[in-house]
Amino acid sequence: MVYDTRERCARLADTFLSLDGPVARYIAGVTAQWLMVAPDSNPGMLEIIRDRDRTPPRDMVPWAGEFAGKYLTGAVQVLRVTGDPVLRDYLITFVSEFISLQDTDGYLGPWPRDCHLTNHVPHAPHDTWDTWGHYHAMLGLILWYETTGEIDALACAERVGDLLCEKYLGDKSPRLVQTGSTEMNLAPAHSLCLLYNITGKEDYLRLARQIVDNEFGERDGTGAPLAGDWLNTALDGLEFYETPKPRWESLHPIMAMAELYHITNEDKYRQAFEHIWWSIRNLDRHNNGGFSSGEQAQGNPYHQGAIETCCTIAWTAMSVEMMRLTGDCLVADDLELTLFNSIIGMHSFTGRWATYNTPMDGVRRASAHDIVFQSREGTPELNCCSVNSARGFGMISDWALMGDSEGLVLNWYGPGTLQTRLDSGVTVKLLQETTYPRDGHIALRVAPDVTESFTLKLRIPAWSAETRVTVNGEQVDHVTPGTYLSLTRTWQLGDTIEIGLDMSLHFWTGEQECAGKTSIYRGPLLLTYDRRFNTLDPDQIPKLDASRLDGRVVHWPGRMQPVLLMEFTGSEGQPLRLVDFGSAGEGGTPYLSWLTVNSEGNALPEYFSPIKRSSQ
Repeated sequence: MVYDTRERCARLADTFLSLDGPVARYIAGVTAQWLMVAPDSNPGMLEIIRDRDRTPPRDMVPWAGEFAGKYLTGAVQVLRVTGDPVLRDYLITFVSEFISLQDTDGYLGPWPRDCHLTNHVPHAPHDTWDTWGHYHAMLGLILWYETTGEIDALACAERVGDLLCEKYLGDKSPRLVQTGSTEMNLAPAHSLCLLYNITGKEDYLRLARQIVDNEFGERDGTGAPLAGDWLNTALDGLEFYETPKPRWESLHPIMAMAELYHITNEDKYRQAFEHIWWSIRNLDRHNNGGFSSGEQAQGNPYHQGAIETCCTIAWTAMSVEMMRLTGDCLVADDLELTLFNSIIGMHSFTGRWATYNTPMDGVRRASAHDIVFQSREGTPELNCCSVNSARGFGMISDWALMGDSEGLVLNWYGPGTLQTRLDSGVTVKLLQETTYPRDGHIALRVAPDVTESFTLKLRIPAWSAETRVTVNGEQVDHVTPGTYLSLTRTWQLGDTIEIGLDMSLHFWTGEQECAGKTSIYRGPLLLTYDRRFNTLDPDQIPKLDASRLDGRVVHWPGRMQPVLLMEFTGSEGQPLRLVDFGSAGEGGTPYLSWLTVNSEGNALPEYFSPIKRSSQ
């Protein structure tokens, strides 16, 4: 693979993952209990598209057109992780039916013919999110084409792109930005860039640039912004929460700026995108790795508003783009934080349901309960989050093992095997024997099918203050937290790397709504009180003394085994068990991730808390 200098690292298309451990169990559950049953249990996912011109019209939420595309996107990305042939066959049938529902003009949504891509329906009291729905349809179809080579899927996405250009490219009236719900409905700027990368069709690029360069910043007759002006406000140094449209849906059109940088090499797009990523990371990404408070940025990671599943999925997708742009180890750390805490935490133990809100403190509820208003005839389980959550696991395929101009970049630690092919054609397997993140010891066997020279970069997490690395028993020096350790050598079958990550506790001292409280981490895992594992109720939780936090890993004899359970001693000798955040609240019990820790004025080692870092 040839790497553009504008892309610091990239997903390797010929990579196969065979994961074990807790993450693999969740993926298997989500596949069996959701991905393989959702379209049949909720036939309206496709039937609402088939019925678009029938009377009486269906009662639908404005974003109903997103369901099929979001489902497909997550399912394809999970397929990239597992390679599951049963899931592949199921998706072949789904995609075939989805494509067959496209209208002659290229339209692939649930609204009647005279309303195609207008984002308005006369018989409904609200604007629709129609171009948003088509964005997700295009994204799913493009990913399916990239994964399977199915040309019909690409042709379907192209017909959608052509219809968008026919309606909105150039001096058309109304302009796309004038059709309402702009955070959502400008999202096709991103999928048009992806489509341009495949087809080279200039109209797709022209419309994407028109949206980003002009419509992002367009204003109405009174001077009020119609959209978020995300390009100019970022270049001016404004924080994301201070922009006119800081809702989470904005992240999808914002991702177009990363793609435009790759395409055009115009640095304004890179600068704006990176500024927004760091703004969210430092001011709106919560202690559990989730993003949003009340579905938007607030400039306050302690805000108690709902941390919506869709928002965290969009944040993960944006972070993957940030990895491509920067190759920054700290971004990979954040992706891992989000996965092990928020993404696992938003899923039930069996994979049957996902949350709408995964709060820092509280309880977990199925999205079908919290946002039941989205349920309709034929779609009893469908809502924006239920069709989107699986993508969090699927995106592991984008960042676990990446490539750059020097070789391989390993971000994923956990039991299992990652296999890829080098530019030379040599196949390399990376086999990990470990219980990580439960433990910090990783035995990594490097197994090329023939002896080959290349560079393997190992992620050294910023939270691992003292990391030990040996290659075939010889110690490697100059291992620096928060960077990649480059190992360049001639690798052969049998070479073994031993990695010892520092699993000492680190902390995040709370402010504002969380003042006087502290979050405790062990590696990437946020340690959390859950009543299920304790005899103490939430109002009885003792203070913890930072100087005496010598917790021990303990076994849970009951059902629903957590990823990690540790026992600590309170300041007055009471036992307190803390579980990993992803496992917390599984039984419907209350949990708390912000705890009282006495540090006696001494600074605690922090990592995941807000940091200052230049985006230049």
